[in-house]
Amino acid sequence: MVKRREPTARQIRLATELRRLREAAGLNSRQAAALLGVSPAQITHIESALAGVSEQRLRRLAAHYACTDEEFIDALVAMATDRTCGWWEKYRGLLPTPFLDLSELEHHARFLHHVAILYVPGLLQTEDYSRAVFSSRLPELTDDEVELRIQHRRERQEFTIPYEAVIHEAALRIRVSDRAAARAQLTRLIELSEADHITVRVIPFDLNGFATASSTMTYVGGPLPKLDTVVRDAPHGSVLIDSEAQLNVYRTRFRKVEAVSLEPEPSRDFIHKLAKEL
Repeated sequence: MVKRREPTARQIRLATELRRLREAAGLNSRQAAALLGVSPAQITHIESALAGVSEQRLRRLAAHYACTDEEFIDALVAMATDRTCGWWEKYRGLLPTPFLDLSELEHHARFLHHVAILYVPGLLQTEDYSRAVFSSRLPELTDDEVELRIQHRRERQEFTIPYEAVIHEAALRIRVSDRAAARAQLTRLIELSEADHITVRVIPFDLNGFATASSTMTYVGGPLPKLDTVVRDAPHGSVLIDSEAQLNVYRTRFRKVEAVSLEPEPSRDFIHKLAKEL
């Protein structure tokens, strides 16, 4: 069995779900290994995403763990047997791993929900806006590193799944570059909000009930609700949240933020007004 050097976020999620099933069944790794007829080390490697698992073994494990949710098991099998070499793989070794993990999550997502506080969401940014954001990073990036990130972001923007962004007025007013770039970004937001699969909502400064959203988050819809993921920004990269309890918290948080935001049409009018001020 060849051990993986760098498991992807999808592989890690599969491993996590298998560990959760085993623990829910009240079994340790040695007992699980005995049921499968393998060494405890193999179970450890599978649950650490250092090794894959075949469909046959996965279904045997699920049966031993008394998991009767066939839809969930089928979703895990799809994750285990997926051999997709995504477009993001060409950036492996060139960009930090979290960039690739996010691309992989988005590729397999059913929908995306985003709350933006300080910056326009990456999937909706113009090239000039993205360049200004990446150029302001510390430690500073080289010109080649900036261009690589812009190229990667441009490819991420070619999505067709339902996407809803709730953007605070602060993110719309902060000028990451000059006046012309800010106006172009707002114009681009208005254009994108007209697309069938994109919904843009705005939270103005003077709207009540904003306390439920204190920071940026992306909610990624998985094949089943229990396989959803929340992406949170952290000082040293993104943090992926997938425990059922935390997912429920963030589902509720997004619904509350959505509820206090402007409807799509008034949001477009609001963005248009900001653009005219520039």
